[in-house]
Amino acid sequence: MTDQVATSPAAIDEPSAFGRSWPVVGRLGAVVAGLPAALTDGAVLVFALWTLLYHAALPLGLAPSWTFRVWLVTSLVSALLVPLIRWRHRRGVPADPVGAPDTMDAAPDATGSGPASGADPAAARTGRTAVARRTLTVLVLVFGTIAAVTAGLAGTPTGADLTWWVPASAGTTAATGLVLLAWRTRRETAAIRPPGTTGWQSAYALLTAGGAAAASLILARSTPDDIYYVGRSVWVAERDDVPLNDFLFSENVLPAMASQPPIASIEVLAGALARFLGISAASATWYLLLPVMAVLAVLALWRLVQRWAPRRPVLAFTVAIAFLALVCGPDAALGNFHLPRLYQGKGMFVSAVVPLMWLYLTRWFDDRSRWGLLLITALSITATGLTTTAAIVLPLLVGGAGLMMLLVGRWRSALAVGAAALTYPIGAVVVTQLTLGSANEAAADVNFYDAAHTYRRTFEVGIVGVIGGLALWCGPLLARRGSPALLAAGGTVTLSVLLVPGVLEWLSALTGISVVLWRVSWLFALPALIGLLCTVWLPTRLSAVRALTGVVLAGAMVASFAAYAVPMWDERSGVLVHDGPTWKIRTKQLAIARFVVGLDRPDGLVLAPASIMRTIPLLTTRTRVVLPRDFFLIEYDLDSQFSQDRLLVTRFANGGPAAQRPAAEEVGAALKRLDVGTICVYSQNRYARQTGEEFGYTTFASRRADPPVHPNAVTCLRRG
Repeated sequence: MTDQVATSPAAIDEPSAFGRSWPVVGRLGAVVAGLPAALTDGAVLVFALWTLLYHAALPLGLAPSWTFRVWLVTSLVSALLVPLIRWRHRRGVPADPVGAPDTMDAAPDATGSGPASGADPAAARTGRTAVARRTLTVLVLVFGTIAAVTAGLAGTPTGADLTWWVPASAGTTAATGLVLLAWRTRRETAAIRPPGTTGWQSAYALLTAGGAAAASLILARSTPDDIYYVGRSVWVAERDDVPLNDFLFSENVLPAMASQPPIASIEVLAGALARFLGISAASATWYLLLPVMAVLAVLALWRLVQRWAPRRPVLAFTVAIAFLALVCGPDAALGNFHLPRLYQGKGMFVSAVVPLMWLYLTRWFDDRSRWGLLLITALSITATGLTTTAAIVLPLLVGGAGLMMLLVGRWRSALAVGAAALTYPIGAVVVTQLTLGSANEAAADVNFYDAAHTYRRTFEVGIVGVIGGLALWCGPLLARRGSPALLAAGGTVTLSVLLVPGVLEWLSALTGISVVLWRVSWLFALPALIGLLCTVWLPTRLSAVRALTGVVLAGAMVASFAAYAVPMWDERSGVLVHDGPTWKIRTKQLAIARFVVGLDRPDGLVLAPASIMRTIPLLTTRTRVVLPRDFFLIEYDLDSQFSQDRLLVTRFANGGPAAQRPAAEEVGAALKRLDVGTICVYSQNRYARQTGEEFGYTTFASRRADPPVHPNAVTCLRRG
């Protein structure tokens, strides 16, 4: 019967339902592939617009709520116009093929060896060049490995007697070799089309970003810095005003801290958003902005890895994310500036702005489009709105990239990108210094870290420090040939020079920014380069062997991070994991702070244990405390009566051994000078309660211990 069935031409020509679905799947894949770029570029433009509006409104004294509304409307209009502009820009320009195979998968990145061709003189010269390149590559590997191993051991008992000149000298030598290699390769090799992104690769990055957003809600790390960052948002949400003077020790009356000029716009955005939605500033920061920032930070890292990796970008990205998640113990670890502290502008700067700036510089070097230059300009404005650290790190980062552009004769590109990337952040700092004054010298001289300590604070010690050193001094060898390798070498040589003993000391004396100078190490996109270590190329035709080598290297690095570092979710990192979304404040401190804020108190300052006084400004600015944070007293002269009184009564409220208790007479005089209206102490602090009663304070409220076995019961006394 089947032989008798006729098939009509229409039936033959009509595609099946499965066949008709392929164009739809292809379009969906293209949309997914472009989402990371659309989200990150859009966020850069939108936040740059907010920063511009905020800075324009600042001298006019406009309320943040009005600035926020203008920003919302302008952002919506821009969201409609930018796609049209981009479409016009792309007309007539052939698009990069999505998912194009990487042409470098079958050839080494630095050696560039090719087929020999008899006795042809040109071929002979090419052969000699290849030999010289291989020799230089070997030297870079040798000196880079020496620098990495000695730098990693320098902070351990094994390397206790190791002078920092060893890794510094070897690292500078390796960096010089990297520059020469990148320069020669750029001159002798034709430009390589950057690889495209497939839908599944972007989908993996998006899923990872979504997981990071979810994790950001349940991870809580209470840091003393929150007193300023979140506290500033609380002020804006409650007062609809930007505090240009001190808002922690006074009601916007005392001079502002010179080390914290009102340049950053991110805290004002959080406060304005909270006021617009009618929620607390802490909730707006930790429940709304933080997950968005987590998504953007992960996607920014993915985009840089995808652009720079010569092969296996997904594997390299996975290793980079694992590094951030597993190396999070020390206070200055890059993992600590990721999910636990992204909402602080400096965290978002190092986690998102730095990788995006390297990405944008790479794109500008490749195509020199006006759109690329616009994104670089917008990103520099975004960086300024996040942290004043941008004025320190961006010149070094862009300077390293510009140096490499100059070496290959692209001086116009270097000048253009320098002007685009540095004019706004440096200009904002200069204007602020001229109008508000320079930083306090006492604050500038605290906690200076030399080259060795600067390396350890970011790159770690031991095996983790060795891996970080390999990424710094050998990683650029593995970057995709062309612009990525060239710019990565620029970052390496810049940081290597900064790590030479005496250079940071000179910068400290020149600029007076000792306290944050260790952040110069942020110019190097360390997680991305660590990820590239698993993209090493082997001279074999067996692709399975090359792929297995990458997986083994990735597994070894991740295992090292897990074995020799402290993960992000560990209490040793100062992080607590909760069952659901939570504020980044210790639960018991938050409960006591809410109890104190809810009391019917007399006028005057509130004195409480230090941890409680650090928490109250995160709830409200209406309740003024004696000492929000002792570190900020540097701005007001630690030897002054202003500072000494606050330190004395805080020690009194904290309790402790009898030998450490201040004399009752000193306490009474300080309470009077400070105009303390309420004293809240732990109930077991009998000395504080009795002394308060001696000076006319009476008990009027108490809070039971929770849980009952915990010594956190609180007794509050009010001035009679």
